[in-house]
Amino acid sequence: MAILVYVENIEGKFKKSAFEVVSYAKAIANEQSTSVTALSIGNVADDELNKLAGFGASKIVKVDQEQLKQFINKAYASVIAAAANSEQANIIVLSNSFSGKGLAPRVAAKLEAGLADGAIELPTFSGSDLQVKKTAFSNKAFATEIITADKKVIAVNPNSHEPVRSEETAAIETLSPSVDAGDLNIVIKDIVRATDKVSLPEAEIVVSAGRGMKGPENWAIIEELAAALGAATACSKPVSDAGWRPHSEHVGQTGIVVSPNLYIAIGISGAIQHLAGVSSSKTIVVINKDPEAPFFKVADYGMVGDALEIVPKLTAAVQAHKAN
Repeated sequence: MAILVYVENIEGKFKKSAFEVVSYAKAIANEQSTSVTALSIGNVADDELNKLAGFGASKIVKVDQEQLKQFINKAYASVIAAAANSEQANIIVLSNSFSGKGLAPRVAAKLEAGLADGAIELPTFSGSDLQVKKTAFSNKAFATEIITADKKVIAVNPNSHEPVRSEETAAIETLSPSVDAGDLNIVIKDIVRATDKVSLPEAEIVVSAGRGMKGPENWAIIEELAAALGAATACSKPVSDAGWRPHSEHVGQTGIVVSPNLYIAIGISGAIQHLAGVSSSKTIVVINKDPEAPFFKVADYGMVGDALEIVPKLTAAVQAHKAN
């Protein structure tokens, strides 16, 4: 039962989520007494590719054709399916990231495979069937899904499986699949990335704020707390709609879905649409002056009070702790 894992790169570098899915695939491989083949698409140097062996890949396949330099959903799905067939893999693992959400169902359709997207735990096996715990209903619930198809696609939620070091060594091979012209009819002309802050989808700590901040002029204290914690900053939909913060920071059902180890919600009431995007966070801390705010019902810790008074004191406490 061979396992293929697709690893995303950003400008030739792997993020934590790539090592998470390789480790996840390796854990399955250990259970099934098989090996992991990692697939990388795009221009990635061999020394970067070799990092995948350190998390469990025993074979690395790279596809670096010029026409696939930029991410194209349809084309990448075709390449992943072709690699799965070439490697005779019947389990395909990838990250349930922004691009992975589009890739996973396409790959499953091409391979006539069963799909479990939003996986948060390692699967269990019953014969050839595979059982996966995953998020459901826009992260408002959990479901246990059983895949009975011969081929299985698993999309793993970021931050749900800690990368585990391995002692594997891996050979690097080049695959040059033919790409149908129809798969290239949508071309990405430009991608603008934020490079001066922690990536929100992969952040282990997120500091998020809402209309309780009263205005964009007060956002400096949010950024100061995030800087002290090494966290990404985020916001609620009304804040981004009002233009206080960029839409790239909007988390929730219609924004970015996050699952950090720590989510700090400041001045956010906790509407169901927002909770849908953050409910898989491991620990939730809420700061709000309204003791009846819905967010307190799902919080692990809560502080009732004025955020403009509490946040600077919290930042000072974090800075003092780090200094010691």
